Amino acid sequence: MTRNLSEPIAALAALRAEMNDRGIADFFASDSRRFASFHVELDDLLFDFSKHRLDRTILARLIDLARAAGLEERRAALFSGANVNPTEGRAALHVALRNMDGTPIHTGGADVMPAVLAERRKMLAFAESVRGGTLKSATGEAFTDVVNIGIGGSDLGPAMAAQALSPFLAPHLKLHFVANVDGADLADRLRNLALERTLFIICSKTFTTLETMTNASAARTAVAQKLGEAAIATHFCAVSTAPKEVAGFGIGEDRRFLFWDWVGGRYSIWSSIGLSLAIGIGAANFEEFLRGGAAIDRHFREASLEANVPVLMALIGIWYRNFWNYAGHAVIPYDQRLARFPAYLQQLEMESNGKSVDLAGERVASATGALLFGEPGTNAQHAFFQLFHQGTEIVPVDFLVAARPTAADAHQHDLLVANCLAQSEALMRGRSQEEVEARMRAQGVREEEIEALAPHKTFPGNRPSSTFLFRQLTPRTLGQLIALYEHKVFVQSVVWNIDPFDQWGVELGKELALRLAPLVADPAAALEKLDSSTAGLIAHRRRLNF
Repeated sequence: MTRNLSEPIAALAALRAEMNDRGIADFFASDSRRFASFHVELDDLLFDFSKHRLDRTILARLIDLARAAGLEERRAALFSGANVNPTEGRAALHVALRNMDGTPIHTGGADVMPAVLAERRKMLAFAESVRGGTLKSATGEAFTDVVNIGIGGSDLGPAMAAQALSPFLAPHLKLHFVANVDGADLADRLRNLALERTLFIICSKTFTTLETMTNASAARTAVAQKLGEAAIATHFCAVSTAPKEVAGFGIGEDRRFLFWDWVGGRYSIWSSIGLSLAIGIGAANFEEFLRGGAAIDRHFREASLEANVPVLMALIGIWYRNFWNYAGHAVIPYDQRLARFPAYLQQLEMESNGKSVDLAGERVASATGALLFGEPGTNAQHAFFQLFHQGTEIVPVDFLVAARPTAADAHQHDLLVANCLAQSEALMRGRSQEEVEARMRAQGVREEEIEALAPHKTFPGNRPSSTFLFRQLTPRTLGQLIALYEHKVFVQSVVWNIDPFDQWGVELGKELALRLAPLVADPAAALEKLDSSTAGLIAHRRRLNF
């Protein structure tokens, strides 16, 4: 379709100029029902977007921008299995992985759902056999430890979800995750493990990923030395799109789990890449996780753009990135078990939309993506919230909090929720110098001290945030949260006209690492063809190491 974004962009730029003297608190002062008008409820999940520098007119123009970009057509293409990843010539059908009723989804003229459902059944049956202890190790014992070896989405996804859902994990099983090619990562995991009761899951799309296969080979050697070569077939399983390579490692067909090239790594937690999670939380809970994602898929497809949570998330982000020039975005979960959720979203958002070339191969016309980061509250409050409240950079924030705790103290959770709500209010409201001075006078502070300290205790406010409030962190809720951010990323990619499903930016470093590896390992290798910095660093490393 033909894209003509000039009119909505011009309208939004004009509205942006009018906002300079209007703060978020002003919206609340002039509209006592602002919250009622600026929140959406999905089941027991509430999305509050009232603390933003926007009104209904701005929101309407943002919706115009999305429609002019062809969002509705591109959304239909995503769900229909069309080629929405043109640089790799593929569909992006992670939505099929959480399709629970088998409704046909076609790509390349074939319905993918029979294969998806069959692989899911196979994976979950295997997971239950490990979890229930019917699958035995080479020594005839039940497995007590599961080590997931992967990197990127093959590690971040299951590792994040396993921590988030730790109250649902089987108490007799421990899950471990290894990603870094640094040998310390694997060594630290293996140090206290009984290999005779340890199952290894190798997660690699191509089964050639350098970091994953290096760690897999080291784990294989450790098992062979301890239990014998014949134990490899019992203690290893794999998730890959490359069954021949998996077979070559010594893993039998019954322990090979497939996914497909139309599943990007950062979207693969819904597939057999989630095997370690399924072992930990069980098949029924894993299916609830899938249902949570599927519920958001339905909402994204069916809700009007004006009440569509991922659409609103995306457009608010575009409002700040492209019209306010805010480069950062923070995700702050007020839940210690969601500690890895910001890291998971870093890959999802920054690898997907960290692009400077559009679908036509031309330089993009505007900024894309945001620098995403986050830590759990209240830890983050004592780290980088100083910049949020008083720094020169404005960072929009997503707060995530459950109404009630899961396997945690209720009184402490009340305090946690209070902290979350207080931070969003403080960011929005701030505190003027006049208010600071009045408070200090009421406390009996001397005037000269007030004059010296008041500027330092002033909060400018007007810092935007969204809040996601849900009943409890369950498998279904986690599935909902992940899917919301997935579709947010997609909507933004449509407006920016970029491909969110490729990641060519990671390739160059991999190629150079392969070229440099023999030079780093061989102290006699010539370095003349390298740039002076790289050559100098390798030479100094040789002096330190050999």
